Amino acid sequence: MSLPRLVVLAALALPALPASAQTAPPATLPTRDVAVTYRALGAGAPPGPLRMAWSVAEGRQRVEPPGAPGWILLDRKAGTGLMVIDQQRMLMPMPPDMVRVITQPVPEGVRFERRGTATIAGLTCTEWAASGPQGQGVACLTEDGVTLRATGQGPNGQQGGMEATEVRYGAQDPARFQVPQGYQTMQGAPGAPAAPGTQPPR
Repeated sequence: MSLPRLVVLAALALPALPASAQTAPPATLPTRDVAVTYRALGAGAPPGPLRMAWSVAEGRQRVEPPGAPGWILLDRKAGTGLMVIDQQRMLMPMPPDMVRVITQPVPEGVRFERRGTATIAGLTCTEWAASGPQGQGVACLTEDGVTLRATGQGPNGQQGGMEATEVRYGAQDPARFQVPQGYQTMQGAPGAPAAPGTQPPR
């Protein structure tokens, strides 16, 4: 797995915990609309900012990875994801297995440990360490579920992470969470038969 992909997955895949979970973060996804700019951490980290935005009411997340040919539109309610390539006016559905990894609940065997607190991008967050069969990592989360820093190591030993440099709360423009009209689904892309065509993923 490349470092850019590891960083993006670390950002996306922090799971939504069941309400009954013990010794776990109160929220692992934003509970109100927010846009966050991150910098990648680690040797070989991709240059440029990683930007994310959440429309909480719609259950959608927009991700703009550094160096990627497009941006990702993730619909957590529907369990779907698209890479939107504006220059070519194309849509590439994300592989279903990847979407499941991103949106799945906490797998069995994952353990959480609360650590200290930190101040990042002017906000206070609590550090939570998580370890399980797929790797281990530490995330610093605000009380309302914004990840301000996340670092991790996969089962192959590769490391990566991200840290917030700017956090802006406020209502998000709905158009930024929609597929632009007239875009076509890339033929032969994984998951293409179930692609939403020119409609936003639902």
